[in-house]
Amino acid sequence: MTVPVRYYCPHCGAIVTLEREPSMADKSVTRDPLSGWEYAHAYEEFEGADGVEIVCGASETDGEGCGEVFYLNFVNFEAGEELDPPTPLRPEDAPDFDFRT
Repeated sequence: MTVPVRYYCPHCGAIVTLEREPSMADKSVTRDPLSGWEYAHAYEEFEGADGVEIVCGASETDGEGCGEVFYLNFVNFEAGEELDPPTPLRPEDAPDFDFRT
């Protein structure tokens, strides 16, 4: 049995609906892929994947969307512990080490 689950695009706020198993655990929705995660496309079987690559504006989107790619990340475990991969910093979020005044 599948259920419709809705997600907001982190770029524009459009709503995307995926049909999926209710037992799957979501970790996050991100603009960038998580390091080490393997993604399936929204139109493929994604139950065995680490997450889903979603294109805002594709058939799963309510309305037009923005055309940007974003990522639904599922909870992953290794040796019984939840994995929490490092997320790379965007250039605008990185520390500024320019000490010139």
